[in-house]
Amino acid sequence: MPEMTYVDSRNIEAIGYDAAALELHVRFLKSGETYVYYAVEEWRFQELMRAGSKGIYLNAEIKPNYQYAKL
Repeated sequence: MPEMTYVDSRNIEAIGYDAAALELHVRFLKSGETYVYYAVEEWRFQELMRAGSKGIYLNAEIKPNYQYAKL
């Protein structure tokens, strides 16, 4: 698992990115569960980290477009 960065979000606790594997890791605040999203380009990760609302960006741009699994 990549190093996780804590973020300011009501739903997301931390986000990590593995550039070599193109994996985006997202740990949710309330459940504490971590999901990994596969084949995520680095520019998408950068946009997510810059987004005013990380939850909205995740729901609109990541979840519908990338396969994922719960760790």
